[in-house]
Formats: sequence, C-alpha cells, structure tokens
Amino acid sequence: METLFTWLIVGGILGFFVVRYWRAHKHGEVKAREAAERGALFSDGPRAQHPKILRDYCIGCGACVAVCPEGDVLGLIDGKAAIINGHKCIGHGLCAEECPVGAIEMVMAKPSSGADLPVISEELETSVGNLFIVGELGGLALIKNAVNQGRDCIDVIAQRRGGQGVERDKPGVLDVVVVGAGPAGISASLRAAEHGLNAVTLERESVGGTVSKYPRQKLVMTSPVEFPLHGRFSKTALSKEDLLAFWEKIMQRTDLNIHLLEGVEAVRKDADGLFRVRTSLQEYVSRAVVLAMGRAGTPRKLGVKGEEMPHVLYRLIEADTYTGNNILIVGGGDSAVEAAMGLAHQPDNKVTLSYRKGEFSRLKDRNAKRIDEHMRSGKIEVLFNSMPVEFREGSVSIEVGGENREIPNDFVWIFAGGTPPSDFLKAAGIAFGVVNEEERSHSLVCV
Repeated sequence: METLFTWLIVGGILGFFVVRYWRAHKHGEVKAREAAERGALFSDGPRAQHPKILRDYCIGCGACVAVCPEGDVLGLIDGKAAIINGHKCIGHGLCAEECPVGAIEMVMAKPSSGADLPVISEELETSVGNLFIVGELGGLALIKNAVNQGRDCIDVIAQRRGGQGVERDKPGVLDVVVVGAGPAGISASLRAAEHGLNAVTLERESVGGTVSKYPRQKLVMTSPVEFPLHGRFSKTALSKEDLLAFWEKIMQRTDLNIHLLEGVEAVRKDADGLFRVRTSLQEYVSRAVVLAMGRAGTPRKLGVKGEEMPHVLYRLIEADTYTGNNILIVGGGDSAVEAAMGLAHQPDNKVTLSYRKGEFSRLKDRNAKRIDEHMRSGKIEVLFNSMPVEFREGSVSIEVGGENREIPNDFVWIFAGGTPPSDFLKAAGIAFGVVNEEERSHSLVCV
C-alpha cells in the first residue's frame, strides 16, 4: 500500500509538470500562429538570405527560436520550427548554427521576392562580368555577411587575375576599384592588399558606411568575423565609436589606397572589357569593380509643404546636441524609433513620433520592447494613423485619425527610407530580378 501511495505521489508530480509543459507549449504555438498571420499581412516574407526549415529533420527543440537576436522571426507550429515574421530576418544564420540536427540551411529569397534586387551569382558577380556587388546593396544587412562577401569576391578576382599572366598588364589600369568604405568595402580593400592587387577604394563620405550614420553610442550587433590582414574580430556587441575606431586603425595601413569624399557617378564597361569608373574628381580604368555601397541612397521625401526648411532633417548623428526642444520624428521603422528614443533621453526634449500605420510592424524585437516602455512612461508620444500636412517655423500641422492638429516644433527628422541606387546600377548594365544563364554567359568576359 505504501508503495502504491508513493507511486501515486510521483505520478502526480510528473503529471503536474507534464500538463504545465503541455499548456505552455500550446500557448506558445497559439502565439506563434497569431504572429505568423500578422506577419503575412505586413510582408510577403524574407527578401534576402534567410533560414529554410527541413521539416522532415526538425525535432521541434526550439533552439533556433531561442537563439535568434531579432525576436520572433521563428516559432514552433505543429511541433516544428517555422518562419513567422520573415520580414524581420536579416540573415544572421545563428539558427542554422544552433540546430542540433542540421534541419536548417541558409538560402536566398525566391526570385519573385528579390525583383528589386540586382541579380548576383554565387560568386557575388552581377550580370556584367567582373562587376561584383557585396553587402547591403545585394540584400544582406548584417556586418558579418558584408565582411565575408567583401573578402570572398576579391578572392575570385585574384584567382582570375592570377591565371591571366603578367603579359596582360597595362599601364594605368587597376586590378580592381572598390566603391564604398563600409564593412564590405574595407574587407575587400584589405583582401586586395593581401593578394597584392593594384586597387583603389572610393568613398563619397566617411569611412564606416551606414554605421557612420548611426546615432552616437548606438549599439552595433555583429558576430565574430575574420578580417583580412587583421585576424579574428571576436566582439559581439560594440558601440558605433568602437567599430569606427577599429576601422580608422585599419585605414592607417600604408598598403591601402582609400579616397574619401570622392563619390562615384558612373560605372561603364567598354568593348575592350575594361571598366571606366567616373567620380566627381577623375576617371579610373580597371579590370574589375566591387560595388560595396549601401541601399539607402538619397533620402525619400514626403512631398509635404515646408519640407525644404532647414530644421527638417533626414539624418541624426549626435543626439546629445539637441536639448530643450520640441521634436517630431516621422517614420515607423527601427531608424525612426531609435532616433526618437535617443532624443527622448536628452534633457528637456519633448519627442513626438508620427507613424502612418496603426501599429509598428517591422521593428526588431529589442526596439519593440523599448519603444513600448517609452510610450507607457510618457517619454515619447506616438501618433499612429498620422501624417504631417505642413512644416512651419515653430510648429507642425499634422493629420491624426482624419483630424488636423497643430503641435509646437523646433526640429523634424524624417525616416521614410531612401531611394536605392537602382538607376545607377541599371546604367552600368546590371540586371534585376531573374536572368537566365544564356544571358549571363554573354556578359561574362574575363580580362
């Protein structure tokens, strides 16, 4: 009898935990399904590199869900991992690394999802032979991916160059021109120096690319990467200033030829197979070109009256220089939310954020949690379903839910994205969307 009683107690304890686990599992699955339904409304899915779940191998352990730093990109549905918010994925690849049974592989989005992205081969080559695209411009925003791509495409160029022989040398002709000095461009420049290639890197602004435009002390999330000529860079969380200081140290190398404040205006491949790269200062002739530019391009305007006024800005560099102001932020993405939170922390600022939709839908998980805290604490007033009507000196007229409202204002920041350099790429002959192998073979001319 005592043995039976003991087994009943043990069974009861085990049953309690089993039921508790089952209820938590079902609750998590319900939330995942709801998130997947919302995600389908906001986006057609991933637009670049993302995980592909091999359901036959997935054991539903949830390791991939837990490791993703972007929040609810993945979830468990019917006991298997599934993509529920593909638009949040930026290609970390940590889920594939964490999966204990190899049920996840990293793939690129289907061609129909990348209709506005340039065609790029596995070697990072465009439809124009020896013209390469790396980093953000090709659809990958992650620093680790950009660094790896910059290195890999130079390896391809060096391999082709090595098979051509010194008799192909021509006076005044470079081996490669790298356009952009962000993570991908710097990596490519270092790799070119390591291979002994005759190269030049052209940057229209300052070193660092998109990172140099982040607000001060913004935390940059990355993964350990291997920089050519430097070694392993193992930090996984660092500030903008730390990363820029690292790149400035790299730029002091005498074997790098980096020209700042020299923007590229056009790239053309002539009949002789050589590229003419025209900048604001001169023209370069090269056998290969690596485009390591960002996708933001020219800031997108709203078409609102008064938008040309000097207090209407499109980029926030130093948040701590703005204090005691009435500030309006326009936009609902990560850049807008991060700028609003940065400015809200400065003394005596009153920050209002205007977003045309009824809720945030594309925020990184950490930003979604932080902006919610700022809203609840009153640090930031968020006006959903709103749109500025007119910017004036000292005030803004804004439509909120169909009604006009006048609010005091000293500065406005607009984060409506940018016009990507599509015209620049198309003028260079680069194809977008889908290209067949016959079309590609006609353009792959090695020089």
